[in-house]
Amino acid sequence: MSGSKDLLRRSAQRLQRAGIDAALLEVRHLLAFALGRRMSEVAYSADIDLTPAQEASFDKLLERRAAREPLQRLLGRWDFWSLELQMGEAGLIPRPDSETLIEAVLAHRPDRSLPLRVLDLGTGTGCLLLAVLSEYPKASGLGIDIAPEAVALAAGNAARLGFEGRASFRQGDWALGVKERFDLVLSNPPYIPSSEIAGLEPEVACFEPLLALDGGADGLDAYRHIAGALPGLLAPGGLAVLELGAGQAASVAGLLEKAGLRVRGLRPDLSGIERAILAEKRI
Repeated sequence: MSGSKDLLRRSAQRLQRAGIDAALLEVRHLLAFALGRRMSEVAYSADIDLTPAQEASFDKLLERRAAREPLQRLLGRWDFWSLELQMGEAGLIPRPDSETLIEAVLAHRPDRSLPLRVLDLGTGTGCLLLAVLSEYPKASGLGIDIAPEAVALAAGNAARLGFEGRASFRQGDWALGVKERFDLVLSNPPYIPSSEIAGLEPEVACFEPLLALDGGADGLDAYRHIAGALPGLLAPGGLAVLELGAGQAASVAGLLEKAGLRVRGLRPDLSGIERAILAEKRI
């Protein structure tokens, strides 16, 4: 099979008909993956020759993407905060919105030499913890997830990125049984109300782990657990940074304040949605 613009155009049209907006960009990702090349090597104007095996692989990838299986899962990897992370079925796909939490940490703890001790609750791929460790060379941390497959995924990402000596991971039910105190607690908890999950985009509703999505009847179940645990997890003056769903800022702030924490502010994502809430333990 040979072609250039025509191959990419026809493939993009196939994804567009399936309801995928950035179809041409995604086709380039998939074609590069099928060819074993970098996406930069699959230019729109370049002539492309595929072997029969590559053609079959590419067509299968297109078929799966047209069925709305997430691009990141098809590729098996994705970037978060400039870190290339391996993807897995047990871990929520990291999204740019979650980078808001890292920006908030850097703004409130600008000294990169701090030897922070960090806890990441519901670690998934390990993206939040590993991104913070990449910015604070003297920091170390612990990631906890209820899914053993997610723990293995995060530990694998830490090892591949060279953070194995500074990051550890274990299975757990939020902070149950954790006795240590931390300078920084991070979490992107499940915050979608149970009744709304079926109406989400198929990439999320059908392919993301339910444990990472379902926040209970009002979307706040995980925040109740976390808020109640934070006073015993944070060192004096310690900072908690939690991801929020749209419209949840006031409710989560109330839970944190009821637990005796001082809410220090909110940080919007690139769409202007209040995406991160910051709270400190009173000294």
